[in-house]
Amino acid sequence: MAVALGPWLWLAGCGAERGAPEPFRDVSAAAGLDFVHFNGMSGELYFSEIVGSGGALVDYDGDGDLDLFLVQGCMQGAGKRVADAVYPPRHEPPFADRLYRNDLGSGGADSDGVRLVDVTSSLPERRDGYGMGVAAGDVDNDGDVDLYVTTLGPNQLLRNRGDGRFEDVTAPGVDDPRWSTSASFADFDRDGRLDLFVTNYVDYRPDLGKECHAPDGTPDYCGPQSYPAETSRLLRNLGDGRFVDLTLEAGVHTASGSGLGVVAADLDDDGWTDVYVANDQMANHLWINRGDGTFVEEGLERGAALSMDGIAQASMGLLAEDLDADGDEDLFMTHLDGQTNTIYVNDGAGMFLDSSTMTGLGPPSVGFTGFGTSALDVDLDGDLDLVVLNGAVKRLPRLVEAGDPYPLRQPDQLFRNLGEQRFEEVVPTPSALAAPDVGRGTAAGDVDNDGVVDLLLTNSSGPAQLLLTEADGAHWLGLRLRVSGGPDGAPGARAELALGDRTVIRWARSDGSYLSASDHRVLFGAGGEAAARRLEVVWPGGRRTRWLEPPLDRYLVLVGDARD
Repeated sequence: MAVALGPWLWLAGCGAERGAPEPFRDVSAAAGLDFVHFNGMSGELYFSEIVGSGGALVDYDGDGDLDLFLVQGCMQGAGKRVADAVYPPRHEPPFADRLYRNDLGSGGADSDGVRLVDVTSSLPERRDGYGMGVAAGDVDNDGDVDLYVTTLGPNQLLRNRGDGRFEDVTAPGVDDPRWSTSASFADFDRDGRLDLFVTNYVDYRPDLGKECHAPDGTPDYCGPQSYPAETSRLLRNLGDGRFVDLTLEAGVHTASGSGLGVVAADLDDDGWTDVYVANDQMANHLWINRGDGTFVEEGLERGAALSMDGIAQASMGLLAEDLDADGDEDLFMTHLDGQTNTIYVNDGAGMFLDSSTMTGLGPPSVGFTGFGTSALDVDLDGDLDLVVLNGAVKRLPRLVEAGDPYPLRQPDQLFRNLGEQRFEEVVPTPSALAAPDVGRGTAAGDVDNDGVVDLLLTNSSGPAQLLLTEADGAHWLGLRLRVSGGPDGAPGARAELALGDRTVIRWARSDGSYLSASDHRVLFGAGGEAAARRLEVVWPGGRRTRWLEPPLDRYLVLVGDARD
């Protein structure tokens, strides 16, 4: 049976739907996005060159549209020069992270008005380190988004001065010198300031790396099990520009793991923000916030540490969203080929069930290695669909035989939410996701302000891509949340939109995915509903505000009081 929904044609039945109209349009070149990731590959098979890197969609200049930040790599290994690189860099050294300002409305028709201007000169120089990821949050409550850049080496905190420039305000402790990957800003102690949770991977240095091999004995990239796992770090925001390390006091040091993804969410619905960490080839961690400044790791007890077969999977990308539309946040994460991507369905009290097979998300992922993932309502029907970026970490024999110097390329995937805990893989033709690449990070946000979420994709040793999503004819509502005396975006706030006989629930957040930061605005798809009955926001701290019959097809700026 065929069902027409917006511009797509969905086919009910077994297997992936093929030949559906393309919902994404690649406007990278038309908009002026010329970033190419440089991983410093020189044939030495350094472990770190296959892991990075990410990017962010943030409104750094406060003009109402999303700008782009991209994390860059560098040469690795003692004595290695740019001349040794297999893929020479597009830009001359030094290898800088890049910042693009979005001058929305001044671009051409081919870019839907998106025009990106390189303003990298607004950034301070990055400290030594091989770039990994970025987290975004208003750490000083001045209304401007700040950035935290993670590296294999010292991390860097960049304060947004509010005049179009950033300054380096990294202090001891914040500059964790280990191999940091994803990070999350969240108010863990409910004092109105964003704290910082930093996920670390393994104890590795390129100049002390091990030699690893493929099953046939040929040299290949190492995996995380070749090195000791690290512990995460929790930093409390003191509100005066300083952070204090609470890792030991909070108990976060009690479990180590090869952490790659992290998301902060109130998973047990007790009013305190918890943390979930996706570990590579180790049991995942669920840090339950006790509300007294301490955390306890309960991933195994709550059913969210291992697959339904009791296997520790190679978790990379991660998100927390209401994927089954029952009002609580479920967990979805990507894994290595030979495993399935996993969805843990939340029962509402923080107990989880691996539902990967029954939802249809597991089987189509077995042949791919997934990294970044984003949840977005592609057709604005009120249900969240999923995009997964793929790219191998072990050299693929068929690509090696073809002479590919970086034989890790795989196509990406799109999964449509059919409702009632069912998803179906969709293969549009042609597709901006179909071209094989070494996919890593995804950042989601409405770049052209048309009411539907777009995607920034990052590829290891390849070009970044900006995909605009097209969903004509459906209604929507966007929210920018602000808290009096608190951080812009109100991270952790819960928004509920009553439409007809259903209520759609979304949370304000920018973390999740893989090494990346997304738009903290909240977007609702309204489907065929032309009007909304009610909008409610539960602010951080528990206060609730209600609006009756909010207008649709626009962004609203809502201001609340987050005090308990």
